[in-house]
Amino acid sequence: MSKVVLITGATSGMGKKTAALLAEEGYRVYGGTRDESLSNLSIDGVVPVYLDVTDSYSIKKAVDRVVESEGRIDVLVNNAGYGLLSAVEYGSDKEMFDQFNVNVFGLLRVTREVLPHMREARSGVVINISSFLGKMGLPLLAHYNATKYAVEGITDSLRFETVPFGIRVHSIQSGLFGTNFVKKGLATNSDTVSEDSAYKDLVSHFVPIVAEAINGGPDPEPIALAVKSVIENEDADIFVPVGKEAETFISMRKEMDDKSFEMRVKEIFGI
Repeated sequence: MSKVVLITGATSGMGKKTAALLAEEGYRVYGGTRDESLSNLSIDGVVPVYLDVTDSYSIKKAVDRVVESEGRIDVLVNNAGYGLLSAVEYGSDKEMFDQFNVNVFGLLRVTREVLPHMREARSGVVINISSFLGKMGLPLLAHYNATKYAVEGITDSLRFETVPFGIRVHSIQSGLFGTNFVKKGLATNSDTVSEDSAYKDLVSHFVPIVAEAINGGPDPEPIALAVKSVIENEDADIFVPVGKEAETFISMRKEMDDKSFEMRVKEIFGI
């Protein structure tokens, strides 16, 4: 019997690649989209469902739709998210809330709605798409960093809660891949990037480095393959780093003391 998968943020990038791969491999895949017309999600074998992670009602309707159609949800992939480029000094209340509302509260809302069905079935896999930036900081990305640190903490804690019910919880710690993240998944604080910004030198130096790494990065297929591997391997690692940056920096972070690691990051990024 094919496993039933619900993926949030399935319209582009890692989510789209993962949905397509799992559908090709015979999974029953439901892809979440914020477009109520569902017109922006057209992947062979993937059933589009309206799902806005900031709207609890839409989440309930989406989960109910999958359960009514399939009788269960075997796998939840929490992929929806975006990044805020902002100096901490300039980030507005709305920008801060919106960043956490999608990346953290949204993940919690969807997981909260799916867990009762997995608990009743005494089986399930929750996979949180995180980042190597959930294990280290970078300038101008503090808000995004904080949300990914939160995702790592949620993964750690939720694993203990779900043990009695046969539910596995994992995190994919992504590096930088060639997606539309810069164009579609990155919000920019105007004060930070203005000519009058106190951080304009840092912006002009650092932002092109990250943008080039993403725009010119590799195809995100390794993320999709990692998700598939976690689903199919009951002994999968709790945290799975995927991509050059993730494998490099997470390993380095474990091996070095805090001050030495910070110095190395400064050297690498010319900070």
